[in-house]
Amino acid sequence: MATRFTGGCICGGVRYECAADPIAAGNCHCRDCQRASGSAYAAALLVPGSAVSIAGEVRYYNVTGDSGSIVQRGFCPTCGARLFGKPAAATGVLSIMAGSLDDSSWYRPQADIYTASAQPWDHMNSDLPKFLKLPPS
Repeated sequence: MATRFTGGCICGGVRYECAADPIAAGNCHCRDCQRASGSAYAAALLVPGSAVSIAGEVRYYNVTGDSGSIVQRGFCPTCGARLFGKPAAATGVLSIMAGSLDDSSWYRPQADIYTASAQPWDHMNSDLPKFLKLPPS
């Protein structure tokens, strides 16, 4: 994939650009991500926060994730689209929701995490590694 990628919210009020390759990519099946995404999981990329420039107002909502740590969920205050996550346990890292990418065709998850919470109706890719919680560092 190209090092530079872009994305934004539904209404266009928030736009972002990332100038680094993702550190990791995965599908999180924790209950918090299910509720936040309204689906079986949240597909996300982890990137260095310093490599992302954001234009527009982003609001953050703090939640206690399944890990027990605070996670800030970033969204557009106009259209409500979820865009970012800032996990307190990983300072300097920003998660970007794969569905917010301008071109999401290159997204390739590397693992399914928090599969202990996965919904029985979600048919996960059997080729991906599965972790009941977070994978080992």
